Amino acid sequence: MSVGATLWFTGLPSSGKSTIAREVEAILLRRDLAVELLDGPEVRQSLSRGLGFSRDDREENLRRIGYVAKLLSRNGVIAICASVSPYRATRNEIRERVTNFIEIFVDVSPEVAERRDSEGLYARARNGEIEEFTGVTAPYEPPENPEVHIQSDRESVEGAASTVVKTLELIGIIPVAEGHDRLNVADEDEVRRRLAGLGYI
Repeated sequence: MSVGATLWFTGLPSSGKSTIAREVEAILLRRDLAVELLDGPEVRQSLSRGLGFSRDDREENLRRIGYVAKLLSRNGVIAICASVSPYRATRNEIRERVTNFIEIFVDVSPEVAERRDSEGLYARARNGEIEEFTGVTAPYEPPENPEVHIQSDRESVEGAASTVVKTLELIGIIPVAEGHDRLNVADEDEVRRRLAGLGYI
């Protein structure tokens, strides 16, 4: 049985946040754990319809996602949030409000993110068609001490998801899997060192 938690995936647009988040969701669901995925673009269509992309509107959108995550996590659900969430102060504000906040930085260079951008949003931002686009005309403030740091141009989706799940096991958010369900983490010692450095274990 799991305890409630909020897994907050942050990174540049097209960094791989949603793809990895969905893989983590699938793993946790196979373990019969209570999980809800709050994906940034989908949430904007419902919870934050009408908000734009100014700093104030971005922060309000994140606070709304954080509020839903708070309700879920305090009731024993693992809330998985995948959103650019470019501002460090806003992420830290949400950390203070929710149960078991786990920050997952999906790190990739702007050049790689732009190459992955199937919708051409980076190019449109460079042409002035999109205002306040993170990574082009708006800043991204990377986390200083995330619980999980994924180099998404060097790690597979499966490997990244495995690292996230192993982190949850070591912190005690979810039970350690046994037998065929056990995940393979390339460097479990590195996960342990990172968590020890952050004061978890």
